[in-house]
Amino acid sequence: MRTLIAILMLAGLAMAQDAQHQQGVQTRGDQAMGFSHEMTTHHFLLTKNGGVIEAEADNPNDKASRDAIRQHMEHIAKLFSDGDFNAPMFIHEQTPPGVPTMKRLKDQIAYHALPTGRGAEVRITTANPEALEAVHQFLTFQIKDHHTGDSTEVH
Repeated sequence: MRTLIAILMLAGLAMAQDAQHQQGVQTRGDQAMGFSHEMTTHHFLLTKNGGVIEAEADNPNDKASRDAIRQHMEHIAKLFSDGDFNAPMFIHEQTPPGVPTMKRLKDQIAYHALPTGRGAEVRITTANPEALEAVHQFLTFQIKDHHTGDSTEVH
């Protein structure tokens, strides 16, 4: 019986820590991105040659969020192209998987910010298999840590 109680207490502690971590990710994300996670939706997609980071305003009339997203995605594409991943490291309080390789192979990965109807996306492309694996690791981590529910399958 004591073992069961200990297991339940540890499970409760783990759930509380996960909730606290998730709240921190959201708070730091809002600060780093310049728009609210409560008024926008993020998606992370894995593709055969890289992936996509997408954010859009939930309300099609929310031009302030749309414009902030577009500005942020332009900024992120530039930073990532330069090998600067400080924003995701700040948001997640750790170095996301794939980042060391993405930094090392930065000249073999392209990042292009493109506007969408309610926001923007960053298309990540590479022909280097090692860089591709790193990009997929990075995006898979984003999907899980942001709890987006996006597929981790390559499309």
